[in-house]
Amino acid sequence: MTEAKTPGPGPLAGVRVVELAGIGPGPFAAMLLADLGADVVRVDRPGGPGLAVDPARDVTNRNKRSVIVDLKAPDGPARVLDLAARADILIEGYRPGVAERLGVGPEACHARNPRLVYGRMTGWGQQGPLADRAGHDIAYIALTGTLGMIGDPERPPAVPANLLGDYAGGSLYLVVGVLAALNHARATGTGQVVDAAIVDGTAHLSAMIHGMLAAGAWQDRRGANLLDGGCPYYGTYATADGKHMAVGALEPQFYDEFLRLLGIDDQAGARTDVTRWPDLREQVAARFKSRTREEWTAVFEGSDACVAPVLSLREAPHHPHLAARGTFTDHDGITQPAPAPRFSATPVGIRSGPARPGAGTAEVARDWDVPRLLRPQAPDDPQHPQPPRNPQ
Repeated sequence: MTEAKTPGPGPLAGVRVVELAGIGPGPFAAMLLADLGADVVRVDRPGGPGLAVDPARDVTNRNKRSVIVDLKAPDGPARVLDLAARADILIEGYRPGVAERLGVGPEACHARNPRLVYGRMTGWGQQGPLADRAGHDIAYIALTGTLGMIGDPERPPAVPANLLGDYAGGSLYLVVGVLAALNHARATGTGQVVDAAIVDGTAHLSAMIHGMLAAGAWQDRRGANLLDGGCPYYGTYATADGKHMAVGALEPQFYDEFLRLLGIDDQAGARTDVTRWPDLREQVAARFKSRTREEWTAVFEGSDACVAPVLSLREAPHHPHLAARGTFTDHDGITQPAPAPRFSATPVGIRSGPARPGAGTAEVARDWDVPRLLRPQAPDDPQHPQPPRNPQ
């Protein structure tokens, strides 16, 4: 494995980011910034975070460098503040108030660097009755109404891994927030705190649905709407080999093409007649069940019927379109999504594999001019113990 050196190419080349190590949305947000060219220094804790995967395979730590700092040690906070003094952005994912008790909260950091953008990644946010409570993705999206939208109406809501809350409602909103605040800081010389809460971001993702609900175009129940599986020509169907095809033939011309290739042209009038939808669904399901996924993929190949095979994680990188685009890449023996999005003038890529905890200490101390990182860390002072670090 190779460690990232100085910032690589990309639109964020020259931007310095400090990431206080955590799990889930914070590391993913920092990875995205690193993928785009930022020089990301991850501050790992001794022993590593809970729930972490093997550091050699944790691709959310690619394109970063790592130093180890014990924030419970007397000189631990000073080491982080030295980094913050030279950074553009700092990201932390502690519960509200924990960073302050550890001596690396916004006030302490801004005293050293008034231009710093201080990004806070939590599930519940910095204020509110639940702000101090523990939680994970599934609880956050449950309260926003988005989890209740997903899945078969006859079964409990389907769990969308942790993609909807942690990464879509959390990481991506944190990245948007810190980059917007960075633009402001560069224009005014003044940094600020970005409060990125998964509940806020996930709720924001449902803006269009709330508009449809207000307009009477969406029913507030699962599996009864155009985009939630309630519509027979927008959903998934099992094939003869136990696999699945995905259908999204919403527009009239796509719907007609879908019916033609599926072999049920007589159902043209069912598109807007919801009373015919149950029968349409049965016919579509029966047709898909008559052939394998590979056979149906060949039938719809090259058409505008908006039908695609449902692939597994291991299958996806081998799809011809994704392979042609390089949507996935292999680096140091690990197949992983390539950086996204793409830029015409400032291309991005994977410069290094997952940062090993502490392996970048010497380089960061030199490149960021933080010699304190090279000094032996003072042991924890039992007379003045620091409060424990809490999970998100």
